[in-house]
Order: sequence, then structure tokens, then C-alpha cells
Amino acid sequence: MSADYPLADAVDNLVYEPVQVDENGIELTVSAVYEVAAPGRLDFGGDELADADLEPVPTELEAPDDEYGWWHLDGGQYVIQHNEFLTDLTEPVQLQPRNELLARGGSHPSMQVRDHLPLIPLTVAGGGLRLKENARVSRLVPLGGSARGE
Repeated sequence: MSADYPLADAVDNLVYEPVQVDENGIELTVSAVYEVAAPGRLDFGGDELADADLEPVPTELEAPDDEYGWWHLDGGQYVIQHNEFLTDLTEPVQLQPRNELLARGGSHPSMQVRDHLPLIPLTVAGGGLRLKENARVSRLVPLGGSARGE
């Protein structure tokens, strides 16, 4: 399928390409969820810039024979990392939350990305969210034109 859809050639480490790639975009999966354990620092000049301390949220198996676990997230703020990463993009693409995530009380910001997929904040509504390892949470869509230089 990637031969017909050049953006797929610019995304590596897809979990299962036949499900993740279609003619309108690429769905991205979650590989890790973190809580902010200690604050980062951001100043005017950058001399005191420091990353926040992130602690991984553990997963839980719902049945002993399950291959993948679930994150049991209470309402609040988290940081997520995708399994996939970008290569060979010549133009930015749009990263957005999937409708399925939004409909279940989760959200993350939409943004243009070009050279990498950053860690991104995940907001979970007060009722919480159960998120399975490798769940499809985000979508990459082209802004227009070819996403990969030839």
C-alpha cells in the first residue's frame, strides 16, 4: 500500500500497516504513557532550561493470557510517546487526535510535525480512560502536496 501512498514511506515502525495506513492518512499507536513527576524549567534565555522528570505509567494485564496490557488512567494530564517515527519528510504533516480517542474522553493537541514525533500531552477527562498498549490514538494527514521528496 505504501507505493500508492507516499506518506507511508516516511513513517517507520508501524505496528500493522494494513490497519494503520489508508488513502487519507496514517494512524499512530501509543508505546508509552508517562506522568510528570517533577516539573521542567523554561526561562527567557535558555540557560536554565530543564526537562521535566517523567515516570512511566505501568500497564496491567486484564487476563493472564493477554499479550498486551492496559493503562488505567485517571482524569488528568499525561505525556504519551508513539511507536512510530518520521523519516524522509520534505514538508510538514498534521498530527491530530483520532476521533475514537476524543469520543472516549481523551485528547491531545493537533500540531504540524516534520522531522520527528514529539512526546505530546494527553488530557484525560474526569471519568478516566482505559488505553491498551499499541492503541491507535493519533493520525497523520498531509497538509497538501507530496509528503515525501522524490
